[in-house]
Formats: sequence, structure tokens, C-alpha cells
Amino acid sequence: MGSMMMRVVLGLSVLSCVVVTSLAQTQTCKNQTFSNRLFATCRDLPQLSAYLHWTYDQTSGRLDIAFKHAGITSTNRWVAWAINPRNSLDPAMIGAQALVAIPQSNGSPRAYTSSISSTSTQLEEGSISYPVSGLSATYQNNEVTIFATLTLPNGTSSLVHVWQDGPLSASTSTPQEHSHELSHQNSKEMLDLLSGSSTQPATNSRLKRRNTHGVLNAVSWGILMPTGAIIARYLKVFKSADPAWFYLHITCQASAYVVGISGFGTGLKLGSDSEGVDYDTHRTLAILLVCLGTLQVFALFLRPNKDHKFRIYWNVYHHLVGYATIIISVVNVFKGFETLQNYVGDRYDSWKHAYIGIIAALGAIAVFLEAVTWIIVLKRRKSDKNHPHAAANGVNGYPSRPQQV
Repeated sequence: MGSMMMRVVLGLSVLSCVVVTSLAQTQTCKNQTFSNRLFATCRDLPQLSAYLHWTYDQTSGRLDIAFKHAGITSTNRWVAWAINPRNSLDPAMIGAQALVAIPQSNGSPRAYTSSISSTSTQLEEGSISYPVSGLSATYQNNEVTIFATLTLPNGTSSLVHVWQDGPLSASTSTPQEHSHELSHQNSKEMLDLLSGSSTQPATNSRLKRRNTHGVLNAVSWGILMPTGAIIARYLKVFKSADPAWFYLHITCQASAYVVGISGFGTGLKLGSDSEGVDYDTHRTLAILLVCLGTLQVFALFLRPNKDHKFRIYWNVYHHLVGYATIIISVVNVFKGFETLQNYVGDRYDSWKHAYIGIIAALGAIAVFLEAVTWIIVLKRRKSDKNHPHAAANGVNGYPSRPQQV
């Protein structure tokens, strides 16, 4: 009986320890204190071992905050907490107004404000859109804490905030781009200042649309278009492939155009949903591609017969516009990868390398077929010299019809 009681007591003790430990882990900010500073509310942030303490007076808009970031084991990393005035969670960093702290090996961290204009910023020091006072920072026990008082617009009850850490340049000690791991991508939320509750970003529904946009355009403009050009240029040299090569070419290019228009539409939707986020070069090249692709489609319906006197001019136009479309397509696919880098993180490199491999394979195939084509053409020209009644028509070495006597 005594042994049974000992087991029960031991079990209850273990369970109590587990419960206490669990409560301590889920209420970490409750156990944090600051000398000469008290805050009304605190929150354990869901990513990056970070915590936010604040006191807010909605009438005056005065927001006193203490942002604590644990796990900063060296002085070669920066820490930042920011508010996004656009109240946008996607992306939350662009347009954010940041409080930045850089630990110093010989004293207190350097604290300053920075207005973030793009995701590639180096957190340059400058004024922000909120009045700030009492900005300071501490670094102890591998924790960076930023203190500040901000004045928000009257009536503000919630805000989008984002927090990050990243490396410093070894030579200049300037902030460098942060990691794109999921913990960093998801270090943002909509925070209710009055209740202390928060709303996490909708898991990446827009990211899925970005991925869809990227896949559609990479496959259409970036793969199908060059493939269609290879079919047209190299298969028609084989007499047995006529007219199959023409229908394959049309099918490939038409499919590329239809899928490309779908990708362009998703891009327009993403642009309209991402106020303040501009990728001017990528968008301009996309518009140019759609215009060139549409011109090629209309040109198909205006194609003269082979023996028409204007056919040579149509051929020149068709080839110039076609090759320009392919070159711009490949360039814009890489521009698209650059925009996705801010959202997909490490997957950016794998996707980019995969596309480089595909383009390299298509290039190798084109080089091989170019050599085969010239061999066939030269053989036919040599054969034509031995048959004077079969003059070459100048198109890939095909002989023209015998002249009527």
C-alpha cells in the first residue's frame, strides 16, 4: 500500500512539474521584468524567440513598448521591430517603420529608426512616419531589448507589426538581408493593442498565387516558346516532317500564348492586391511580351502564301518578333525569380537552377540540331549542283519545282 502511495505521489509530482514547465513556456513574457518600467500588456510572439510588452493610451495614441529578442549570441547581428502603416501582412516588411538595434562589443547597442522602402534595404538610418521618443536598447544574457515611445494616429486600435534579425557586414557592420526561412517569413501579425489578441497571416494563399504565376509564365514564355522556335527552325529541314513540324510549331506557340496570358492575368491580380509593391521592370517586360505575342498571333492570320511577293517581308517580321519574344521571355523569367526570392526563401535557388538547367538543355539541343541542319543543307546543295534542273529555293536546302519548258 505504501509503495502504491509513493508511486501516486511521484506521478503527481512529475505531472505538476510538467504543468508548471508548460505554463512557464507559454507565459514567458509574464515572467519578464524591467527596471523602473512597467507595461500593461505583453505577448509571446510566435517566431524568433521574441516578446512584446506595451502600454497603450488610445486617446492620445501614446504607445510605450519594450521589444525583447532572445538568442542573439553575438554582437554581429542586428535586431528590428517595425510597424507597417499600410496594415498589410503581405509583404509586411515593405513600407514598415522600424526601430533597429545593433549590439556593440564595447557598450550598449546602437538604436535608431529606419523607414524600409524595399525588402533589399540595409536598414539605413532615417526618420520614420511616427513621432518617437525615449529610443534605447540593451544587450545582456544574449537578449536584445528595444525601448521606445511612439505616437500613433488618433483612434488606432490595431496595427501590423513585424520583427526580424539578421547578420551584419563583417567589414562595415551594416545590416545585411535577413534569412528567408519560414520562421523569418512568418514573423509578422496583426496585433490588437487593446485586447492583446493577434491575427496570424493567412498561410500563404497569396504565396500560392505567386507560385502559380511563376510556374505558368516560366512554362509558357520561358519553355514552350523556345521549344516552338526550335521545332520550326530544325524539324522542317527533314522532308518527312513536313507538314507535321508546322502543326507542332503552331500548337506549341499557341499553347504558350494561352498559358502565358493566364500567367499575365494572375500577375495583374497580384499587383492590384499588393499596394505599394512595385516591380517595374518585370511588369514592363511582361506587358511587352503580351504585345509581341499578340502581334504574332494576328500575323498568323495575315500570312501570305509561299509564292507571294510579300512573303519574304512577312518571314523577316515573323523571325525578328519571334526571337525578340524568346529573348525577353527568358530575361523576364529570371526577373520573376528575383521577385519570388523575397517570398519563397531557399526554394528560389533550386527553382532558378532548375530553369537554368532546362534552358541549357534546350540550348544544347539547338546547337546540335544547328550542326545537323547545316550538314543536311550542304549535302542538298551539293546534290543540286549535280542536278541543274532542281535549283534550290533557298529555304533549308529544299529544291524548288522543276521549271516548265
